[in-house]
Amino acid sequence: MSEFQYSESDLDAVYRVIYERRDMRHFVPSPVDQNVLRKLLNAAHKAPSVGLMQPWRFIRITDEALRKILYLCVQEEAKKTADALGERKQEFLRLKIEGILHCGELIVVALPPGRDKHIFGRRTLPEMDLASAACAIQNMWLAARAEGLGMGWVSIFDPAELSKLLSMPPGSHPIAILCLGHVKEFYSEPMLVTENWAEEKSLDEMLHENSWE
Repeated sequence: MSEFQYSESDLDAVYRVIYERRDMRHFVPSPVDQNVLRKLLNAAHKAPSVGLMQPWRFIRITDEALRKILYLCVQEEAKKTADALGERKQEFLRLKIEGILHCGELIVVALPPGRDKHIFGRRTLPEMDLASAACAIQNMWLAARAEGLGMGWVSIFDPAELSKLLSMPPGSHPIAILCLGHVKEFYSEPMLVTENWAEEKSLDEMLHENSWE
């Protein structure tokens, strides 16, 4: 046992929030406490980032008219995604893919311009800026679950359209629309599993040793 190890109860809480985190789509239209929201954003901001570049920007959507436009943007892309899925089109269209109109808070996460100047850790893996921003989102997701709030990551949108809509500077790149808010209950397992869209694979199917076999 390491001297730096957390207490048993703290360890249980850490693993519990990891296992109980869900990508939520169903929300109760109640406001999120602003102090809690600030805590969640701070948790996101404490994420690790390659070369300490902190490649995340958060745009909080408070204008209801703008929220409705974002919803329509997602619905338009959902139709195109459905067409691209071919024989699974109708199955996809039956899925609830977002909670934009009902969540308490709506936040867009984007990569900032000027990322190319950050070479540390990105010379051969430039996508590490995206990986770092994903860590920030995961931090926020876990903190939200611990606070009893649900969060869903929506990625079905046209990045160029969203950038224009939110007046993002050239070179920036939106990666997520986050729906955050109160829920009636958390899914017992991933929604795409309960909806028979996909099955979770076991760890052993992903784990190799010394070579990929």
